[in-house]
Amino acid sequence: MPQSNSRSLKKIRELLRLYDGGAVFTAFDTETTGLSANNDRLLEIGAVQFSKKGVLDTFNQLINPCCPMSPAAMAVNNITPQMVKDCPSEAQVLPGFLHFIGDSVLLAHNANFDLKFVNTALVRSGYQSLQNKTGDTVHLAKAAFPELPNHKLQTLAHHFGIHPGNAHRAQDDARVCMEVFLRCLQQV
Repeated sequence: MPQSNSRSLKKIRELLRLYDGGAVFTAFDTETTGLSANNDRLLEIGAVQFSKKGVLDTFNQLINPCCPMSPAAMAVNNITPQMVKDCPSEAQVLPGFLHFIGDSVLLAHNANFDLKFVNTALVRSGYQSLQNKTGDTVHLAKAAFPELPNHKLQTLAHHFGIHPGNAHRAQDDARVCMEVFLRCLQQV
């Protein structure tokens, strides 16, 4: 077994212990104006908070990026400037998001991307970077389901029969991330 798979399986077991112990998890996703956390901005944050008792709460907020949006990003997430022109800025949304996640265990699909955007926005807004324990469902799914042709979120949703909702919108992608995580836990 490759070293990265071994580490990912160890991570799944660690997260399973936390889950079985009653820890609160927050699966989250971001939509952005582009791919560079330093040059682009958040457009949307969606999150689902859950434990072994089930879904506890949800968070979803469109964000006015106060900057131009790339056509490529708009083509992926279908968020237009018109949709966000009257929405709060990153600095206005982040305190509510921080309150929502508290000290929960964070999960994201391709977590480095989402964490980099959130942490860059936090620092830009005068906050510290997130210190929460985190898990990445891409790595977890690769370890738990190595036979799949790829481990994109929509591929996993299709494989497991999870309704994707509006793919590439933060709230629905966060929900799918949670479902994928729960499927990964069932594999160990």
